[in-house]
Amino acid sequence: MSVVSPNSRLRIVSLAPSATSILCTLGAKKALVGVTKWCADVAPVGDLPKLGDCWHMESVDGILRLKPTLVIGSIPYKQETVAKLLEQPLNFLAMNPRSLADVYADIRLLGRIVGLAKAAEVLVRKMQREFAAIGRKSKHGAPGLRVYCEAWPKPRISSPPWVAELVSLCGGQMVVPSGERVNEKQVADAKPDLIVLAWAAAGDRANPQNAYEVSAWREMPAVQNRRVHVIRDELLNTPGPPLLKGAIALWEVLHRKGEAKDSAETQRAPRSAEV
Repeated sequence: MSVVSPNSRLRIVSLAPSATSILCTLGAKKALVGVTKWCADVAPVGDLPKLGDCWHMESVDGILRLKPTLVIGSIPYKQETVAKLLEQPLNFLAMNPRSLADVYADIRLLGRIVGLAKAAEVLVRKMQREFAAIGRKSKHGAPGLRVYCEAWPKPRISSPPWVAELVSLCGGQMVVPSGERVNEKQVADAKPDLIVLAWAAAGDRANPQNAYEVSAWREMPAVQNRRVHVIRDELLNTPGPPLLKGAIALWEVLHRKGEAKDSAETQRAPRSAEV
């Protein structure tokens, strides 16, 4: 990608809800000229043109019509979609965060691009401070629960590494490799005490009953004790400011006493959306 000067007139197309949430939080919404339909779940994008994303895009013509100076994408990527973008005369920034440290690096990078480096540093410090507060809170009565967080059910894919970090901050332990395809036996053998469903692009439509009906999982503590919860996917799958609310939602389900009545409590977590 060629360098885009922060002082130039930026026209950014964001194909990543995470980038959109970061830019809007920094106060750079005016630089956006197009977003994906998923961005509305995590940022006040209003009537900005809605386009495809890095997983599915029928045509890049809609992007080209907006004459962007920069197109931003983030995981998940589909090879065919990215190939379409790279065939065009576009400045394309590809983000691939794995850890919270990567999320902070992306915030700082976008801040430099839009000329808001100081605001980016303020946001990073805020996130670090609030995560640290959750960590301190978890030390008092930390549940020590074994947790399985799921980002997709078919095939089963565990939540990304930054979610595993949040689980740890909340006093739990992710019991399968994060951000990887897993099978039902692998999850069963890990014996999680609690399951969190945060299915990508599903909002709050994940159904705990699906977990209770998996035959291989019937003896797991999480199923036996009815501790399967839903957290809105954009709160855990958007590597940006929405993770602050996602961490709060995680803390609430890990520290809740007794079985889950239903998922409604977690689904109502304030909304601020990528695996």
